[in-house]
Amino acid sequence: MTAETWGGVVAGRSAGKGQIDRLMERASRALEATSYFEAERVALSALQRAHAASDFEGMTRILLPLQEARRQKRQLAVDAGRQVLVVSTPRGRAEPGCYLFQPPMIGADARAFRQTADAREVPVLVITREPLTREAKWPIVAVNGAVSVRTRVDPPWPLQRVEASITKDRVDGVSLGPPPVSWFESAAEALGDAAIARLKAGEPAAWQVDDLMGYLDCHPDHEKLHQRLADACRDAIGQPLPEGRRHRPLVDDPFSF
Repeated sequence: MTAETWGGVVAGRSAGKGQIDRLMERASRALEATSYFEAERVALSALQRAHAASDFEGMTRILLPLQEARRQKRQLAVDAGRQVLVVSTPRGRAEPGCYLFQPPMIGADARAFRQTADAREVPVLVITREPLTREAKWPIVAVNGAVSVRTRVDPPWPLQRVEASITKDRVDGVSLGPPPVSWFESAAEALGDAAIARLKAGEPAAWQVDDLMGYLDCHPDHEKLHQRLADACRDAIGQPLPEGRRHRPLVDDPFSF
C-alpha cells in the first residue's frame, strides 16, 4: 500500500469519526433540551455510522443517550393513559399511548405505524400479537423486513380458544378491548428478553453486535437490548473482525405459530 493510499484511509476514518462526534454533540444537546425524538434520530444515525465503520468504542458511547431518549419516549406513551386495540389500518393522526395490533394486522403494519408516529413526534408503545395458541398464549412479534423477534406471553385475561375467529380467541366482530398498561410494559420486556436469549454465546462479538443491531431495530423499546449491545461492542473492541461468511443466516425464526 502506498503512502498516498494509506493517507486516504486515515483521512477517511478521521473524517468519519469527526462526523460521528458532531452527531453525538447534537444528540446530547437535544436530550438536554428534552427534544427526545430529535435526540433519538441523531443518536441512531451516529450509531448506524459507527456500526458501518466497525467503530465499536464509538457505539458504546452512543448507546447510552439513545437508550435514554427512547426511555423518555416510552414513558410519555405510557403516561398518556391511552390504550388502543388496532384491528384495521389506522386513519388520522396517532395520539400518544399504547397500541396493540392484532389479526388481521401484522408486525409490518405495526412497524409502519410506529415509524409514522416517530416522524410526527408522537410517543407510542406498540405491540403486535398473533392468534391465540392451543396453550392459551399470545405470540407477540416485532419485525424490520429482514429480521423478526418473537415470543409467547400470557394474555391479559383468561381466554377461550375460538377456532372460527381470526384471532382464535373471540367471535369475529366482538372486541375484547385493549389490555392494561401493565400488560404492554411486561410484553415489551418479554419480547426484548427473547431477542437477547437468541444470541449464540460462542460467536464472535462482532457477529453478536450485528444480531443485536437487527433486534434493536425490530424492537427499540427495550433498555436491556441497548445494554447488551453495549456489552457486545465492548467485547468486540480490539478483536480482529471475523473472516468469511457467517455459518448461519441473520434471518431465522425459532417459533412457528
